[in-house]
Amino acid sequence: MLQAGCSRKEICIATGKDKSVISRELKRNSSKQGYSPQQAQMYAQERKERFRMKRKFTETDRTKVVRELTEEQSPEQIVGRVRRDGILMVSHERIYQYICSDKKQGGTLYKDLRHRLKHRKRPVGGKKVIIPTGFTSICERILSIKNSALAIGRLTRSLARKTEVPYLTATERQTGFLLMKKLLKGKNVRTLAK
Repeated sequence: MLQAGCSRKEICIATGKDKSVISRELKRNSSKQGYSPQQAQMYAQERKERFRMKRKFTETDRTKVVRELTEEQSPEQIVGRVRRDGILMVSHERIYQYICSDKKQGGTLYKDLRHRLKHRKRPVGGKKVIIPTGFTSICERILSIKNSALAIGRLTRSLARKTEVPYLTATERQTGFLLMKKLLKGKNVRTLAK
């Protein structure tokens, strides 16, 4: 259907697959020459063979990773080069896990990365984040909300866009009563406090 010039939407309808499945298939198995079904099947077989046996992070792999990292190669580059040469290697995520564990043990391997693990906000491996004790319970927070008389809103722009005069809004929590004041002198601290 691609060779016949059909759109992805038409392919989705004909195959009964979602458009994301078609897009993923084309992205994963296309080369510079375009999409070839024979080549896609070959890639699929390679992936099947590669993931059939569990790849272990051996000592030789660790040595290779450490050497490549010191030569300023990223984990993605290391895995890409090794796979291009046809050598089995763990994923780049596993290498990041190794670097993180090395960092926790006081190692300096993370310093060889360009970003020093700063871009990795989430914990590697997708572990569940446990909320530490000492936070105020939701029940206590509800009581504190009931006790407070007003909820002060942020300064908002004028409803009529002609004027650039800000408004101060305050909502009484229990009844929902709204107080709104036009600040003629703008965001002045004294006027706002008054």
